Amino acid sequence: MRIKKDRLETLRMIISSREMGSQEELLAALQEEGFKLTQATLSRDLKQLKVAKAASMGGNYVYVLPNVAMYKRVSSPAQVKEMMQVPGFLSINFSGNIGVIKTRPGYASSIAYNIDASNIPYILGTIAGDDTILIVCTENSSEHDVVAALSKVVPNMV
Repeated sequence: MRIKKDRLETLRMIISSREMGSQEELLAALQEEGFKLTQATLSRDLKQLKVAKAASMGGNYVYVLPNVAMYKRVSSPAQVKEMMQVPGFLSINFSGNIGVIKTRPGYASSIAYNIDASNIPYILGTIAGDDTILIVCTENSSEHDVVAALSKVVPNMV
């Protein structure tokens, strides 16, 4: 199961860092990263990730991750293996009972999913975009309590 998780994460990173317009391009990019799979497996992975096609700034149709209105791409993409060694979490800031988590492009929805699935008592829910997560905290929760609980769920969060 770890191989599939790594493959899905690599697929997220490829889609978030490059304009890919066909499954053939995605298959080739995945093979560069060490994943050899069939078109049928790729189709299932795209469906599981809820990947869609949307018009890019150049007018071409490209794959995009869910919850993205205007998809931001990394200006100088690195190899996916290099990008995956850096954690997705970047920062967290609070205003009242609202928290804003900044992530690397493409990470917000998976991190928000993990937060929601953890049922942290200090967090009512999340809304995720491409690189930002809005967390709504309970009225009496402290920033310290929220951060401490999140650090058990969000990898590499300090």
